Amino acid sequence: MKLDILAIGAHPDDVELSCSGTIAKEIENGKNVGILDLTRGELGTRGTPEIRDQEAKNASKILGVSTRINLGFKDGFFTNDKDHQLEIIKILRKHRPEIVLCNAITDRHIDHGKGSKLASDSCFLSGLQKIETSIDGITQEPWRPKNVYHYIQWKNIEPDFVVDISNHIDKKIESVKAYASQFYDAESKEPTTPISSKNFLESIKYRAADLGRIIGVQYAEGFTVERYLAVDSIFNLI
Repeated sequence: MKLDILAIGAHPDDVELSCSGTIAKEIENGKNVGILDLTRGELGTRGTPEIRDQEAKNASKILGVSTRINLGFKDGFFTNDKDHQLEIIKILRKHRPEIVLCNAITDRHIDHGKGSKLASDSCFLSGLQKIETSIDGITQEPWRPKNVYHYIQWKNIEPDFVVDISNHIDKKIESVKAYASQFYDAESKEPTTPISSKNFLESIKYRAADLGRIIGVQYAEGFTVERYLAVDSIFNLI
């Protein structure tokens, strides 16, 4: 299946926390969107990989994504090397996305920066003719996404552009809450973590509200870019 957008996250829930409003909006606009998780989040303090697997399925159903894939890389220990790049290249060539959304370039969790660079490098390499890959014995053709954008995560990085998600904030929050093992639950007996506090859960909405305030809408999500943004007309900006 050809995708319009492939959102890549180092861990299940990275995508939901960071760009699910944008995803929900584009799906409503008729775009095919997929999610690629690099790891199962098995080093997470709360929950289990099996629980995270089911939560990811639940979140995918809420958002209405066309496909979701988990590559099963080692949480905390995957590297940006040939073996890992080739696995991502196979997915890129199979689904041929126009746009790739990936982790923040720098962030609190080491996997976010690593995942960002790994995804970006793989997008470039995927377009090289002399890198040969195949799936089920069928040789794949090169494919390079038109654009790679990095979503914002823990750190309040200055965005290069923002997307109005005012009509999709509720779906974003619902998809995040699908990961019940990870986030605030007053009844939970699990150890506390930086993302399990009530403040963190509330921050998802108030950070989106602050970005929205700056551009004159209710809620927004921010992204950074690897190259200059270009528009056909200055009237295309809102």
